[in-house]
Parts: sequence; C-alpha cells; structure tokens
Amino acid sequence: MRRGSILTLLGIGVIAGGVAAAVAVLLPWLPTPASREAGRIDFVFWFVITICIVIFAIVAAVLLYSVVYFRAAPDDDSDGPPIHGNTGIEIAWTLVPTLLVTAIGIVSAVVLAQNDAQGSDVLNVDVTAQQFAWTFTYPDARITTATLRLPKGRSVLLTLHSKDVIHSFWVPQFAQKEDTVPGLTTTLHITPDRLGTFPVICTELCGLGHALMRSEAIVMEPAAFDTWLKKQSQAARSSNAAVSGAAVFSDNGCGSCHTLIAAGAAGKVGPDLDNLPAEAQQAGKPLQAFIHQSIVDPNAYVAPGYPQNVMPQSFGSSLSARQLDALVSYLVDSSKKG
Repeated sequence: MRRGSILTLLGIGVIAGGVAAAVAVLLPWLPTPASREAGRIDFVFWFVITICIVIFAIVAAVLLYSVVYFRAAPDDDSDGPPIHGNTGIEIAWTLVPTLLVTAIGIVSAVVLAQNDAQGSDVLNVDVTAQQFAWTFTYPDARITTATLRLPKGRSVLLTLHSKDVIHSFWVPQFAQKEDTVPGLTTTLHITPDRLGTFPVICTELCGLGHALMRSEAIVMEPAAFDTWLKKQSQAARSSNAAVSGAAVFSDNGCGSCHTLIAAGAAGKVGPDLDNLPAEAQQAGKPLQAFIHQSIVDPNAYVAPGYPQNVMPQSFGSSLSARQLDALVSYLVDSSKKG
C-alpha cells in the first residue's frame, strides 16, 4: 500500500476509535464502585471495552476505506477478479482473536479468584429473602434488621437464604448478584470501600411485590459500625414487648407491603394496617384475634380488592410465640392510635 493510503486508514481508524471511546467514557454506563470487588469487575469491563474499541477502529477504517476507494463504477456490472485470499491475513485474524479471548479469560479468572478470597477478619451476615422483603441477621451480635449495615474496608461474607421462591440479591454499586434459592445456601463476598447508602434490589421476578422488594446497604466507618452493632445488641437484649413488636414488624419486611403510620411504612401491596379496626369489624372478629389470624393464616380473610396467596403463609412457624404476641400487640396499639 502507498504511504497516503496507510495515513488515510490511520486517520479513519483514529476518528472511529475516538468516537467509540467518547461514547464509552462520557456516558455513565456503570455506577461508581463501592467495593473492591466492583473495582476489579470494572477493570475487566474496561479491559474488554478497550479491546473492542481497537477492533472497531480497525474494522471501521478498512470498511470505509474500501467503500470509498474500491467501489465499482456506476456502469460496471462485471464480476470481481477471482482470488484465493491471503494466507498470512487469515492466520492473523485467527490467531489474534484467540490471543485476545485467552487474555480476557485469564484476566476474568484472576478477578474471580480475587473476589472470592476472603479477608482475615470476616464479618458474617445472614441474608433472608421472602416475598417481599430482605432481612439481615448478624449472628455474632444476635440481631436482625431490615437494613444492611457494613463497615468500610472489612471483608463481609453474606450467606443467603430464601423462605419461599427464588430471589436475587443485588447492590448495583457492589457490582455482584447472587440468587437466593429455597432449600439452598448461597454466599457472596463483599469488601465495601466507599461510604454511603446504596439500594438493595431483588432482580428475580418473585411475585406481585417484586418491584417493591428493596432495602438499603449503608457503608459506615468501622468505629461507627461497631458502636451501632453494640447498641443494637444491647437494645435487643433489653427490649420490652412494644419495642419488640416494632422490631418484628421491621425485621420481617412488613412495611414493604403495608402502610402503617407508626412504623413510617408506606407499602401498597397489601391492606392499610391503620384501617385494621374497620377490617376486623367487617370480618366479624375482635381486633386482636383478627390480627393474629391474619398473620398466621392470611387467606382466612382477604380484604376486598386484594388477591389471595400474596402474603407469606409461613409467619405462624417462622415467628416465635413471643414475637407473634409482640407483633399483634404492636399492631393493635398502632391501629388504635392511627
């Protein structure tokens, strides 16, 4: 090829690569990483994108150059010359993609191995998914909350369980997803490295309230996290029935589906719990008995306008007698105040 042709190809390639790079860099394709694992995953993403941009620039340059300089004349209907091809080029376009795919595989394998490796001081958190809420238990402190709190810079092992159907745990800023499967235990390793509050989302269509199955992951300074964990543990040991009822309501995700002013809940999947006295009257039962029955046997009476089989029917066995009594008392008191 002549020097002018090479310069033209290079010019077209630089322009095409520049446009592709601008689209890749200037548009916010990914959230800002908030964990070491997310940073490594982003590296793999940009490693592959860089390779794709280079290949795109080469292909675009050759195509545009060929269209412009080797196009047939308007009155040329003849066949092109028969050619065998170029063995060297064929070897190159077989060998180069092989090397590139191998490089991507090696980088990905290294990142996966690093992301699965746990640190020395691991914080264990049990994650429970159910229609339609997340709950997080810290077994060492023996507390359960509806919000995931994590210390910055510490290795965290999430052990995931499901009470009913398949759910999927995802925090976009952590860049990892993990399914929760009934009957199976799955795990996810995270090392948060940025302070902030990030959404916890279910990414597996799990039923009517799937879109509302959200919580928060709050990354805190280690000292602040230790203080919070200690206070929560002490409060759990010394809580009275009313406080326990509020905790049971929060920890079991009731606010994801129901509205209750006292709890600051605004769920719309199930009936408004501030209207429980009216519902009990319509069902023809005393308020306390009605609330108890609605928790342990939710299909016994379903408020008009709401479908059956939406509320989990497992609370009668998953809640202890003390938790159940505390929750009933809390709802009775809250609905009367409302």
